[in-house]
Amino acid sequence: MTIHSSHPFEPDETGREPIRRFRGRVGGAVSLWTSGEGRDRAGLTVTSMLVAAGDPARVVVLLHPDADLLERIEETSAAVVSLLAWRHRELADVFAGQFPAPGGPFRAGEWEQTEWGPRLVTAPSWLGVRADARSRRDVGWSVLLEAVVEHVEVGEDAGGTGEPESSGPLFHRRGRYLRL
Repeated sequence: MTIHSSHPFEPDETGREPIRRFRGRVGGAVSLWTSGEGRDRAGLTVTSMLVAAGDPARVVVLLHPDADLLERIEETSAAVVSLLAWRHRELADVFAGQFPAPGGPFRAGEWEQTEWGPRLVTAPSWLGVRADARSRRDVGWSVLLEAVVEHVEVGEDAGGTGEPESSGPLFHRRGRYLRL
């Protein structure tokens, strides 16, 4: 078995479309979106989202049209949005489909069922959101979905100084995880 420093099926940087190269340079905090209950749970790591303050507050997200998560959100109209920390790198890869998950991705991590879906217990900051089905539209190769924020938990921010190496927010840029 060979361990690659880059994704083995992704074309090199010069072989990618310019817009994908540009988008990769934007980067962002890694969130984990989960929805459903029991055997009908789905989840996906997401960096393409925007949080809009207001009354009510909203979250706008871009999801792959074939993602199980999108189907589950459309069925339940609800999701949990958890902000991941540096210690969640492997879990992020599991939910991105980049790392094996014997028994399914929800075997990784500790979960608590909420009215919006499964919540990762070790993620102290999370939202419970309700999807606005009227907002769904195709945008490029993605589906844009808007959700109303119904619940907010803001835990200890792991982004300060003097924290253990496993803490701090998880960021993704150009195909790699970063720690600030």
